Amino acid sequence: MGSLPPSLDLPSPPLGKPPHLQLLSETTLLNLFKSQENHLNYFFQNLDFSQALSFTQTLLNSRGTIFFSGVGKSGFVASKISQTLVSLEIRSSFLSPLDALHGDIGALSSADVLVLFSKSGSTEELLRLLPCARAKGVYLISVTSVSNNALANACDMNVHLPLERELCPFDLAPVTSTAIQMVFGDTVAIALMGARNLTKEQYAANHPAGRIGKSLIFKVKDVMKNKDELPICKEGDLIMEQLVELSSKGCGCLLVIDDEYHLLGTFTDGDLRRTLIKASGEAIFKLRVGDMCNREPRTIGPDAMAVEAMQKMESPPSPVQFLPVIDHQNVLIGIITLHGLVSAGL
Repeated sequence: MGSLPPSLDLPSPPLGKPPHLQLLSETTLLNLFKSQENHLNYFFQNLDFSQALSFTQTLLNSRGTIFFSGVGKSGFVASKISQTLVSLEIRSSFLSPLDALHGDIGALSSADVLVLFSKSGSTEELLRLLPCARAKGVYLISVTSVSNNALANACDMNVHLPLERELCPFDLAPVTSTAIQMVFGDTVAIALMGARNLTKEQYAANHPAGRIGKSLIFKVKDVMKNKDELPICKEGDLIMEQLVELSSKGCGCLLVIDDEYHLLGTFTDGDLRRTLIKASGEAIFKLRVGDMCNREPRTIGPDAMAVEAMQKMESPPSPVQFLPVIDHQNVLIGIITLHGLVSAGL
């Protein structure tokens, strides 16, 4: 391959550090974390819990949708808190103050609550939104960190989030104020979750694609291999004649059944290795599966949770890679494998 033209030469990666940067020491970073901890403790120690309780109770009693709004970093926090409430089966939505003034305010009704996040309480976009939202009959709540601000004075309720200062050396970048907004909003969300008696099953139903949801939703029958995929044999079958069946189904075992499909035992790759070690000469060709199979394998039912199957596989005295699935009459109906559980995201 020829060299690149001079105009296309790729720059070399920079070595060292730019001359205007200082070395970042472990002590400096540790002091910043400690300072942020102190700022957060100031918030916890000075928060008016009567305000927090009134706020939480108002959201709990809401008959409509709980809207959140904010601008900039506070807007991101407001959106995140709204999404958390939605995942907890609470009707909520983020309302952009700009889009609201161009039609989206039509989503508001007199049954709704509108929560406005602003550090200063003087955010121009939110102040412009206020009279329009009030005209819709919505209940207005401001969440601010500066006392006696315009937004708080114009709303039906205000929650003051005590802010000692920003971690930023200039006390400007909103890194502590947004942290306490997030802590406050998420804590209230969990309080609402408890008050509404949300179950793990309901929570999981709202997270079907995540590991949390799958572990609470998926049952063994949802991820098991069914009859036509099973590596089955009879106890009278010769071991050497079942090697193809043992290796072709990708389960690492044979499931030993009788004529009525009752499970009699299992014969694994490991059992085969032990058989080869113990048998000598032509004796190996005369051994039958029933002579060497495990007559007391671990099993599981089809309605058990898939996560329970994984726990059973990993339990003492030694882990296994599969579980035969049987019904209440010990009839084989499937097999669940560790690979299948992992592939399903569990």
